[in-house]
Amino acid sequence: VLSYENPTFAALKNEINMAGLNSILKIFLPKDRVFFQLFENVADVLVKMGEKLKEVVNEPDFDERAKLIKEIEDMEHVNDDYTHQIFTELGKNFITPFDREDIHYLASALDDIADYIQASAKKINFYRVNPNDTGIHKLTDVIAQGCVAVRNAVGELRNMKNMRLITDALVTINSIENQGDDIFDMSIEKLFAEEPDAKEVIKKREIYQVMEIVTDKCEDAANVIESIIVKYA
Repeated sequence: VLSYENPTFAALKNEINMAGLNSILKIFLPKDRVFFQLFENVADVLVKMGEKLKEVVNEPDFDERAKLIKEIEDMEHVNDDYTHQIFTELGKNFITPFDREDIHYLASALDDIADYIQASAKKINFYRVNPNDTGIHKLTDVIAQGCVAVRNAVGELRNMKNMRLITDALVTINSIENQGDDIFDMSIEKLFAEEPDAKEVIKKREIYQVMEIVTDKCEDAANVIESIIVKYA
């Protein structure tokens, strides 16, 4: 029979207490790898979406473009799942690798990039616009570059050891956003000067707008990352 004075009972009691303490600690310990891996997964998909958008605008056949656009839609759904996982983990963990608000803002900003890339691709076929257009191609190029820069910045959040890589990526994103603004302005000016069809003007203007917003969303993500590194680097 075990008694409170029995050494075996005392050892068992200590083991139970330690197990309980470990369980409690597991609740409060941050799951850094979970958050960082999910953010990196999202950023990797964004790069693929940017590259696929380039394929869309270089494809002259409507039906073939539709297949490529469907691939972009599928990627966007994958990123939706990753974003949902981030928010789920945020609700499950008391301690996080950085501020909960920053995690939420970054997840939302990355999700917005994916949403507007998808919207850009869909509008090209929805409006039956010929994407062989200088403005569309230039905006697509800066979108793809922006996605790569976002991925580079996100990938360094895990350790924050190479601050030069992060700051270079953030500077690149800011430059890309400025380029997006300039390309949009020049494209609109050319559109109104050269396009006689009012319907085409309306359709292309909307596509330019949505594509330019992608670069804005890249900058939003960069601003959140900058906030994080100022606080924690």
